[in-house]
Amino acid sequence: MVPLLHLVALVGVGLVVWRTGMWPASGVLAGVVCGLVVVAFFAARQARSAAGFAHGVTEEAQAAALGALAVAERTLLWSTDQLCGGTRPPVPAVPEARSAEPAARVEAAVHALTARIVVSLVRVHDASATDVLLDVLHRLAMRELVLVNKALAALTALERATDDPEWLDPLWRIDHLMTRLRRHVESTAVLGGASLRTSRQPLSVMTVLRGASSEVVQFARVSTVTGAADIGLAGHVGPDVMHVLAELIENACENSDPATRVTVRAQPVKAGLAIEVEDRGVGMRPEARDQLNRLLATPDEVDVSDQVRAGRIGLLTAAKIAQRHHIFVQLQENPTGGTTALVVVPARVLVQMPPMPKVSAQGTGPHPVGTPPAHPTPVQPATGPAREKQSQRGGEPQLPRRSRTEGALRATAPQQPAPMEAATPGMAADFLAGSRKGSTAASTPEPSEP
Repeated sequence: MVPLLHLVALVGVGLVVWRTGMWPASGVLAGVVCGLVVVAFFAARQARSAAGFAHGVTEEAQAAALGALAVAERTLLWSTDQLCGGTRPPVPAVPEARSAEPAARVEAAVHALTARIVVSLVRVHDASATDVLLDVLHRLAMRELVLVNKALAALTALERATDDPEWLDPLWRIDHLMTRLRRHVESTAVLGGASLRTSRQPLSVMTVLRGASSEVVQFARVSTVTGAADIGLAGHVGPDVMHVLAELIENACENSDPATRVTVRAQPVKAGLAIEVEDRGVGMRPEARDQLNRLLATPDEVDVSDQVRAGRIGLLTAAKIAQRHHIFVQLQENPTGGTTALVVVPARVLVQMPPMPKVSAQGTGPHPVGTPPAHPTPVQPATGPAREKQSQRGGEPQLPRRSRTEGALRATAPQQPAPMEAATPGMAADFLAGSRKGSTAASTPEPSEP
């Protein structure tokens, strides 16, 4: 601005002198030219000064930025070394800008960026450590499950090898403990990122309900009611649903009076299969119930460490399994003041089960596995007038008559006593069944001879 002002003043003075005629025109022109030369000289000098000042400011800003970058590089390297050594580095403080100058603002921005990078490094380290830990949990759970299954198979063999109640009672207790241990091992695998329960065949709803009830501590308090006997769950979903129900039943038993019962009901609905786990406990506060429902709906958005510290591993496991198969789980207050856990299994994973065979009244039909077939009381063939009455009935064939052969029932050689054998599984059951059959036959009066 100063050279411009000098130029304006010089031109104005020249015009005034030329108008007044004090100097000749050539002198005025020569004066103006000399003034322009002087103004140009001062303008160039001030331009070089301004350029030097700007260059200095730029160099100062570059030096400050390079210094801040060097500090950030040393901080990041030190933080990386601390993380690799197992130590959590502190997040560097972000200083405020000392002034409004560009150099100060650049330095403050570099420090802020350094702090964010350190925080990101810590988060990445924690995430990688969590992934490694989850992988370790999953692999350990797989190995533990193999051992538990071998122990259960050995217990089953022992249970089948004896019928002594004094031995069966402790064996069944140990079997139940191992079954609960298997559920906890599978929960560890679920928290590790995958489920270990598999089934090649679909499972009926009653099998799922009874299996879930058998895996809890207070299984004697659980009552199962189903209105979906012909509905089953696909093989890749049924075992996981059993695990979810076991966790919910365990939670209901632990938070209710031991003198009350926990009811598990299943019935088909429009959306699929609805299963209710109802207890008559003291109830829950609305805010606590809302918090648990958020956990069951979105387990990935809840702090897992807080749930583990609070001891809610079972509900966390149920939430992760339900999220994998898109199963709806929600806690509600029931009219008794207790809590009802509602589980809705989607219809796309349900299958139709074949009808169960029915046991005929005469004992000629199929009978359940493990139950001796029914033995009806033998009826003596009618003879004489009684036989004539039977022959007179319309549409009924006469009974066949067996001809007696002399010597047919006589032994041709002396019978050798059967060798004594060791006790076999089911001997006591066969003995009891034979005893009941004999007592029933003895209590029935034989028909009198005509």
